[in-house]
Amino acid sequence: MPDPIYLLIAYGVFWALTFILVGSIWTRQRRLDREVTALRALLDEDGE
Repeated sequence: MPDPIYLLIAYGVFWALTFILVGSIWTRQRRLDREVTALRALLDEDGE
């Protein structure tokens, strides 16, 4: 049977990578939301 410390390390690495991935997706989504808002503002200015 493997040493339990390796299992704990594996879980820790898994969750760290999961949080990094989710944080990366969240950051990209915020940036895209800002870009969409800016583009809509530009379109509204041109339409007036």
